[in-house]
Amino acid sequence: MSEEKKDQGLKQYADGWITEREGTQVPGFLKLAFPIIGLFCCGYLIVYMNGEVNHPDRGALVQAFNKATATADPLMYFVTGLALVYVVIAVVFAIRKSDH
Repeated sequence: MSEEKKDQGLKQYADGWITEREGTQVPGFLKLAFPIIGLFCCGYLIVYMNGEVNHPDRGALVQAFNKATATADPLMYFVTGLALVYVVIAVVFAIRKSDH
């Protein structure tokens, strides 16, 4: 009888690996973490698009490699744009109120 009372209102995902109480909302720190982490990752893609050219040890090698090969700046901007779209979708999904 006590197990039946414990299971009421609980929802399990992934064969019981994840359990949540029905009606529970996403915590505020997670709602804030999604955009911060996502924007940081997109910024990282732009800043280190052509490698770490200002590094004291390997910066000269990276610059020489960049001169010898073609850069992929348009592709990296495209990938960053796709990542930003994903971040926006993830943030909207995390912020919206759950309907179950």
